Amino acid sequence: MPHPLIDEALLRQLKPGLHIHDDAALNAEPGLDLLVDPITPVDTFFIRNNGTVPAIADGADWTLTIDGEVERPAVWTIAALRVRFETVTLTAVLECAGNGRSQFSPATDGLPWRLGAVGCARWTGVRLRDVLADAGVRETAVYTGQYAPDRLISDPSRPALSRGLPIAKALSPETLIAFAMNDAPLPILHGGPLRIVAPGFPGSAWQKWLDRIELRASEHDGEKMRGTNYRLPTAPVAPGEPLDESRFAVITDMPVKSLISAPLAGFTVPVGAMLEVSGFAWSGAIALAGVRVSCDGGENWREAALDDCEGRYAWQRFRAAFAIARAGPLAVLAQARDVEGHVQPLEIAWNPRGYCNNQVQRVEGVALAA
Repeated sequence: MPHPLIDEALLRQLKPGLHIHDDAALNAEPGLDLLVDPITPVDTFFIRNNGTVPAIADGADWTLTIDGEVERPAVWTIAALRVRFETVTLTAVLECAGNGRSQFSPATDGLPWRLGAVGCARWTGVRLRDVLADAGVRETAVYTGQYAPDRLISDPSRPALSRGLPIAKALSPETLIAFAMNDAPLPILHGGPLRIVAPGFPGSAWQKWLDRIELRASEHDGEKMRGTNYRLPTAPVAPGEPLDESRFAVITDMPVKSLISAPLAGFTVPVGAMLEVSGFAWSGAIALAGVRVSCDGGENWREAALDDCEGRYAWQRFRAAFAIARAGPLAVLAQARDVEGHVQPLEIAWNPRGYCNNQVQRVEGVALAA
């Protein structure tokens, strides 16, 4: 049964300014003009669903089952989790693996996300490793299987999504079972009352409406864990080439990336003025090192200043300013790099599912004579 929040009129009231995708499931993203805050407000945070939004009155009676390759299976209420385990807050970027898919040419399968399927929030909950340790992780456990009550719209008998995490990520201190977002109870549209928070991993791994975690002795085989779902080819695949599913690997790290939120496409600036460029940069498992910016399409670059941020997994605001000396077209680019030398590519790296697009963004405008 879909939740009444799937109603488009109410969604527009709750999240004004979001572009709602033409899809059976509820999916929406903000314009880049809304992604200007170090902590993305809930009312401008993107929405990603693979199926129904479950009908959940509140989380008072919600339970989370821990079973599988554990010594002591358990069932927890949210209240009991709060009492038994330390509550922690972590700031992290959440990005859909398909963010930027609309830029691929030729087009790929999947929702044609623009660049707004990303946000940075404060997530509060308990460490997944603490909950698993309490259950007694067996040596045979290599993966989690995560479950939720959302269902495919085309076939309500089937789960919409059941992803998992390698056991090393599940036991890492940054991985949470979250019950709050931006210092408020986790909204239903963002997976409340419980969801996984797996910083650095694609949003598909951040299971929403979490009601069961099964530890498994092999890689999870749940809904959208198989085939080419949320997987990248291990070697380049050309458009139209037959796909060998055995040569695809699960996405376990999002690449270094930046987003220009000012200026916006179509901007104008008078000759003699300063062009202020700002946005955010982030990375997955490998820490961000820096960002360089150009206003002439990449002919000349300038190192951007980076603001402080709320921890390793938060995005960082970058800033640069250019004195505009002559009239004519301008093209602003920002290129982020991580501490191991990975750099955003200037050209898109095509893959058949349109995942992990971290191509350098290009924002075009004009300098006008005074």
